[in-house]
Amino acid sequence: MLRLGLAAVFAGAGLAKLAGDAAMVEMFADIGAGQWLRYAVGSCELLAAGGLVLPRLAGPAACGLVGLMIGATLTNLFVLEVSAAVTLVLLAASAVVAWARWDDVRALSPVRGRRPAASASAVESPWS
Repeated sequence: MLRLGLAAVFAGAGLAKLAGDAAMVEMFADIGAGQWLRYAVGSCELLAAGGLVLPRLAGPAACGLVGLMIGATLTNLFVLEVSAAVTLVLLAASAVVAWARWDDVRALSPVRGRRPAASASAVESPWS
């Protein structure tokens, strides 16, 4: 239920950013990085919302949202100088989903199941 709620919140936020909602345009103008950032953040939010709906991608999507919400929290506190309460709640909720779906995150890792290489002395030579 939490991941579907997060998906709805981030889909709405992403669509508002991509559609050029006046409040979003103004907020990103205040940030001062340019409107390209609004498009980038909106796209990330929309992609993550889609990932949250698909159980296998929910963990990786939530991990991405954790990073996005860390950035949003820091931006709210140090650039916009506004309350970070909403971003902190979304960060915590995203972290809960990421933790609950951690096996899905690990399953996508290219290094899963690899064992560390044995030291040269532990490997028997075929010539001995």
